Amino acid sequence: MTATTTAPGRPASAKPGRPLRIRRRMTPRRAGSIVLKTLVIGFLLAITVLPLIWLLLGSLKTQNEWLNSPSWALPENFLNFENYQVAWVDGDIGRYILNSALATFPSLALIVVLGVAAGFALEVLVWRGRGGVLLLFLAGIMVPGQMILLPLFSAYFQTHLTGTIWPLILTYTATGLPLTVFMMATYFRAVPREIFEAAAIDGASIYRSFLSIGFPMVRNAVFTVALVQFFFIWNDLLIALTFTSVGDFQTIQVGLLNFTGQFGQVQYGPTFAAICINVVGILVLYLFLNQRVMRGLTAGSVKG
Repeated sequence: MTATTTAPGRPASAKPGRPLRIRRRMTPRRAGSIVLKTLVIGFLLAITVLPLIWLLLGSLKTQNEWLNSPSWALPENFLNFENYQVAWVDGDIGRYILNSALATFPSLALIVVLGVAAGFALEVLVWRGRGGVLLLFLAGIMVPGQMILLPLFSAYFQTHLTGTIWPLILTYTATGLPLTVFMMATYFRAVPREIFEAAAIDGASIYRSFLSIGFPMVRNAVFTVALVQFFFIWNDLLIALTFTSVGDFQTIQVGLLNFTGQFGQVQYGPTFAAICINVVGILVLYLFLNQRVMRGLTAGSVKG
């Protein structure tokens, strides 16, 4: 008869070569923690998803359903897309979206190019007074946007820029730069200085270090900052309403106000359809760039 030996601490029934699985006992405290986490996650999902579902269902209702039924009632016809046709054709949502794109993407390009370059110059390069310049950008974050609208309107009127898209582009660029510069300086702070020093020893110029080393290492952070600024510009109403309340350059947020008729009468179905068109496009863009945004949010948290 042969004796069966096992390794110390390993049960005799355990097979060699397989990791030993240790099951944790479900204590009342651990069970309560799991239930609490589930309730919190379910609550957050409910307050996020339910308004979107209500918005989508509301866009399928007729005006009579809105006036004669409760707001939470389901539409009678789930294939009623007439409101979308009214919003696109009669409401001219396509033109408003085009105007928003004409104001958003040039502003976003200027913000990203100038903000990334300024963040690199303020954090990587060594020159006298860079700390004071960074404080000026921080002060720009603290200035309320409402305080500068009237002086800017007067300046645009005197320079004959009113009635064009340029007031929106210039204002969005000016208001978006302070936060962008501060965030990019924070991300560049996490990049090891030895990399730039090695590049300088190898003969790389400042521009080469920025384009070939600095920018690729903060690429995910640039996507994050750009997406944050995109949401701010695209969803802005105050600045767009100040400079394009009349004219051919009204943005999507200003255009949604045109669905309110005389004496405050609202066409609820077309209005909800127009909001759905706007929200779905932004949601698809965020889902497409979600992974880059998550990596960018943690890029500057640890210094390598």
